[in-house]
Amino acid sequence: MQNFLIVWLGQFASLLGSEMTSFAITIWAWEVTQQATPLSLILVVSQIPRLLISPFAGVWVDTFSRQRLMLIGDSVAGISTVLLLVLLFSDNLQIWHLYAFGALNGLFGYIQQLAYSASLSLIVEEQHYTRVAALESLQLSGSYVIAPAAAGALYAIAGLSGVLLFDLTTFGCAVITLSLVCIPSPQPQSLQAQTNDASTFFQKITFGLRYLQNRPSLIIFLSFLLIGSFIDSASFAILPAMVLARSNNDSTVWGTLLAFFGAGGLIGGALISAWGGPKRQIHGVMAGSAFWKIGLIVLALAQRTTLKIGTALFSGFCSPFPASCSQTIWRKQVDPALQGRVFSAQFLLTQIASPVGAAIAGPLADRVFEPAMQPNAPLAKVLGSLFGTGLGAGMAVQLALFSTCGLAIALGGYGIRQLRDVEIRDVETPPVE
Repeated sequence: MQNFLIVWLGQFASLLGSEMTSFAITIWAWEVTQQATPLSLILVVSQIPRLLISPFAGVWVDTFSRQRLMLIGDSVAGISTVLLLVLLFSDNLQIWHLYAFGALNGLFGYIQQLAYSASLSLIVEEQHYTRVAALESLQLSGSYVIAPAAAGALYAIAGLSGVLLFDLTTFGCAVITLSLVCIPSPQPQSLQAQTNDASTFFQKITFGLRYLQNRPSLIIFLSFLLIGSFIDSASFAILPAMVLARSNNDSTVWGTLLAFFGAGGLIGGALISAWGGPKRQIHGVMAGSAFWKIGLIVLALAQRTTLKIGTALFSGFCSPFPASCSQTIWRKQVDPALQGRVFSAQFLLTQIASPVGAAIAGPLADRVFEPAMQPNAPLAKVLGSLFGTGLGAGMAVQLALFSTCGLAIALGGYGIRQLRDVEIRDVETPPVE
């Protein structure tokens, strides 16, 4: 586990800087626009390049040095931060710049993330897969605990520029730790000569799709994750705007909720890491998703800050279970030499709905739900007693609606036998490359 832990520490530092930057940019964009749509569009433009590049990224990860690809991803993130600083210091930073850099970081960040994920099966043994996945969740949760408070304090003192400068130092930590370890490359399954003709290249980029096509149980699992991705994206795209709107633009409230969400994630991730997860990982995916959606519904209904904090802690505790258990299922069923292409196909098929969810969430909030929950509006007369009225109430109704649909999907998954038994299905021979 030594190499994994070294890389994990460096990536945690990088993630911390990125989350601080994301928090500060969210506050800056809300202060400038006072609308949910620009915030949701930042998520959209960061997701679309990931989807477009995913078939090619899978081939690159299985062909080239995964360590070098990770270094390239971190380097591009550092360069984009420098360019943002130049624009900010010259007083030229605009909202559309955030879209452009979001797209750039989304593209190279996905290549880095895919190379990192596919490398873990070569660094650690199979019995540690769930613990490694849990430590990855701890990475994200830990950044949620530290980043909001640190970014909020630094933003108040030095503004967005101070946060971006700190992000540059964390980028350096990631590059140094990656340079200290040796990440092995997978052994190819065949010694077939590599050719450059169009048909062979097409076979390479479609290999992951053909691999999954032969496994009906994994296709059912992908469909479940696809629907969940749409609902989560539509929910998270408006969550920051909802919290800020209902707290009179108090970034401390949003930062506190993120911190408690992260604290809950740390507890949940530590539990999975020590425990190893449920014997049937699919239970962690479906039950964890159900409890997570319940937390979002309560958060949409909550009026008191104490209830919001408690809900964030509960939701954070549940959040590592679906991701960790899902990743364990994939790592156990896919050979390490194929994981770059198969994981990229899995990402493409499950996340293709993510930008759609984020794209519709902002306009729905600004043009439909928010006007409908203003005082004396028709919907406000029906739901005003539950969600309140005025700024942010419409986004709360929207969040509760999407989360209720997600809860129904998570519980309904238990009624599909192929989904329940995805871990015990026989895995067929992969397609010829």
